[in-house]
Amino acid sequence: MPDALLLLPDFLLIAAGYLICRHTTLNRPVWEGVERLVYYLLFPSLLFMSIVRNPLNLQSDVPLAAGGLAVVLTGVMLAYAIKKAPGVDGRLHASGSQTAFRFNSYVALAMADRLAGPPGVAWMALLVSVCVPVCNIAAVWPLARTGGHGYARELIRNPLILATVGGLTCNLLQVQFPELVKVTLTRAGAAALPLGLMAVGAGLRLGALNESPRMAATLLGIRHLVLPGLAMALSLALPLSGPQQLLLVAFASMPTASSAYVLAVRMGGHGPFVAGIVSISTLIAMAGLPLSLELYRRLSSVA
Repeated sequence: MPDALLLLPDFLLIAAGYLICRHTTLNRPVWEGVERLVYYLLFPSLLFMSIVRNPLNLQSDVPLAAGGLAVVLTGVMLAYAIKKAPGVDGRLHASGSQTAFRFNSYVALAMADRLAGPPGVAWMALLVSVCVPVCNIAAVWPLARTGGHGYARELIRNPLILATVGGLTCNLLQVQFPELVKVTLTRAGAAALPLGLMAVGAGLRLGALNESPRMAATLLGIRHLVLPGLAMALSLALPLSGPQQLLLVAFASMPTASSAYVLAVRMGGHGPFVAGIVSISTLIAMAGLPLSLELYRRLSSVA
């Protein structure tokens, strides 16, 4: 099945969230509650169980994790470098810089299952587990400095960091949980993907991009041009299996994280500007992600 069709169910859920939010009584206040539920409870449950139930294989997993970290850290460095440009608004940069390197884990995990089945979910969970803490640390830093928040306090309260660190610790220590706990967390996590995708659609908005269109375009260029190109080069250079190579390229081609908006608002940043970038990034990824996968297949066949 073509990649565009593999991803179509996920983007249909995003479209459903957009339509439901704007054309029914389930309007924006309802979806703000859904966003918080997914961010603070359901998605941490999904991350935790995805990491715990997939034992790490260092020989095959380390190169993949290294590739993912290289992609994310490159995005961080490029996003931070924008602040040095003349005339950059500090609050807009602190709020929007995270969109260049963060990724939508809801789409990533849903897509991984369709591309590579259960092994794909395990590999994507690995990428999420090692990259989410880095992304959140890098996202919180400029917002904490600009908004006067305590940096360490924000990090230790971040639910995604807590879930990933806890999952990795339990995985490495081979902690065994009672079946009741595993089933409960698995069912909570299963609700995160459809609700998270619909919440992305409900949050689509574009107007605030007018405040700094050049910065928005630069951040989106990093997210959707530079990072996928880097991932293609890394996939050809690293000792990865064919499915792992494809997933690394897909990982780098994800739309930015919808939770970037939640973080910006909670830390006193410019929420509408971030929401606009998230909206455009989601729309770009609908076409850009399948194109990246197809381009990589052609490059790898030539190489």
